[in-house]
Amino acid sequence: MKLVIHKSEERGMINHGWLQANYSFSFSNYYDPKKLHFGALRVLNDDVIAPKMGFGTHPHQNMEIITIPLNGELKHRDSMHNEWQSVFPDEVQIMSAGTGVEHSEINGSVDESLNLFQIWIIPSVQDVAPRYDQKKFNSSERKNTLQTLVSGVNTADDGSLKINQDAKISRIDLDETQKFNYHLTSEHHGVYVMIIDGEASVSTQNLKKRDAIGVFETKQFSIETVTTAQLIFIEVPMLSL
Repeated sequence: MKLVIHKSEERGMINHGWLQANYSFSFSNYYDPKKLHFGALRVLNDDVIAPKMGFGTHPHQNMEIITIPLNGELKHRDSMHNEWQSVFPDEVQIMSAGTGVEHSEINGSVDESLNLFQIWIIPSVQDVAPRYDQKKFNSSERKNTLQTLVSGVNTADDGSLKINQDAKISRIDLDETQKFNYHLTSEHHGVYVMIIDGEASVSTQNLKKRDAIGVFETKQFSIETVTTAQLIFIEVPMLSL
């Protein structure tokens, strides 16, 4: 088993006033040659966006983009849709950029900040037709149980959103002093685990809020909570880029 540990305070940080962003991997003006990606996981941004502010229309190509609001209201509009679409906490949005898409993202609230994770995963195929989807996931269904949010288009239909990569994104909310074993779907995969909130030991490494750990070259690993804890798992092929 191999581990890569990323502490919360070691992330790239930028404060534009309207945007406070934390970058797990090199992004925008933040560059760390040791944090370019984790396998096919290219981006995990933890953004806080001020009321009524956001990102103007900009393009993407050949990337699987997953957005998970943690609080507030995200409004999204892209070149596949004319209308603004709202995405709320417990909902997940996916966008396969493929041959090319333009989109805008704004905070839909006039008085509440928006906090979200934006995840980019390198696709297994290039130049596919752009595609958009979103879905609500009941938070009660991840209480001490792994809830799959996103998986590959070639996996069985388990109610998750589908992307063009043999990947899996899942969440779990664990009680205090709870034990849980994560089983990887392939020996060629790794898992990037972030503590959304709380404190837990992952493969004996103690992690707190927004700390993360990459685990690979193993079939499974263990988690034991210190407090109640919310975790996100991003399992991806360990590509060499």
